[in-house]
Amino acid sequence: MFFDGWDGVVRSAVLAAAGYVALLFMLRVSRKRTLAQMNAYDFLYVVIVGELLAITVLDHEVSLTEGLVAIAVLMVIQVFISWLTARSATAERIVNGEPTLLMRRGRFLSETMKKQRVTEEDVLSAVREEGVADLEQVEAVVLETNGAFSVIHIGKPAQLSSLRDVPGAS
Repeated sequence: MFFDGWDGVVRSAVLAAAGYVALLFMLRVSRKRTLAQMNAYDFLYVVIVGELLAITVLDHEVSLTEGLVAIAVLMVIQVFISWLTARSATAERIVNGEPTLLMRRGRFLSETMKKQRVTEEDVLSAVREEGVADLEQVEAVVLETNGAFSVIHIGKPAQLSSLRDVPGAS
């Protein structure tokens, strides 16, 4: 139960090291986009790749080649989705969703916050992290597609072009 012999230990160590090196190589080949801030499909990709590498290392029925081929296929799919979303606004919206306005000109948008399962405390925390003491100094708080909060300080309307892709911000 605790020890079945050195064969399994050596196999796991060799496959873990080889899988790590191969995965590092594949991540470098797939470019920096794979390592940027994660959105939903990036998160899914990372979870599945981790699971595939674990299965490859620990399951004696799965060879290193089979595991790496599965990871490589997922990487190709991820690179294709990144390529597609970089070239198509529709694909970008389908895959990543849209940023969501949570606060506008110091006023909480309660219904939107409920739909996004965000509390006033979450928004206030994001505002404080930006060093803002007075909510009247906040033009907008946006829940980005990667789950991060963006706090936009009061400015002239012409300076608010960063909100152009946020529904309801104009």
